[in-house]
Amino acid sequence: MTATGLVGHDDIDALIMRLQLGTEASELHGSLCGYLAGGGSLHGHSVLATLQLEGEVVSPGPDDQALLDRLVRQCETELADPELGFEPLLPADDRPLTERAEAMVDWCRGFLGGFGLAGASAHAQLSEEAQEVLRDLATIAASSFDFDREDEDEDALIEVQEFVRVAAMLLHTECASGDNPARETLH
Repeated sequence: MTATGLVGHDDIDALIMRLQLGTEASELHGSLCGYLAGGGSLHGHSVLATLQLEGEVVSPGPDDQALLDRLVRQCETELADPELGFEPLLPADDRPLTERAEAMVDWCRGFLGGFGLAGASAHAQLSEEAQEVLRDLATIAASSFDFDREDEDEDALIEVQEFVRVAAMLLHTECASGDNPARETLH
């Protein structure tokens, strides 16, 4: 756990190893955020079953389930934060650039998958801006990176992270906050 008591990337990574989930920490976080941003609700449902991550995994014990529950609450709170405090959960800035860039791709891939799992009814009425954001996220999710100039590449990754951060909040606002009339059909 991070110093602030929030669930961190390393916490999710360790959970994935214990439960043998076969995904990456950033992808799991992205899936959860995408599901919530798409208007999905997890109340009373298993996170892993909802995100279709159960398969051959070890069932979470009480501590792991508590960690998953905290992660859900954390994502719900951060996505709805009026101060725009949401951040995609990625490896720490001291990790190699290639690792962080691949984690961003994984996060976007997970986000799109989770968003799709939330249901198509609300998505059919997305604004043009939200549809464009989804297309841009898909482009990032399909990307591979070549690194030539570390300083420029670092700046580019920071710009992509900021775009993804704002994109997730925009989609959440449109689909999960009640601004979308089709949202009622999701619950």
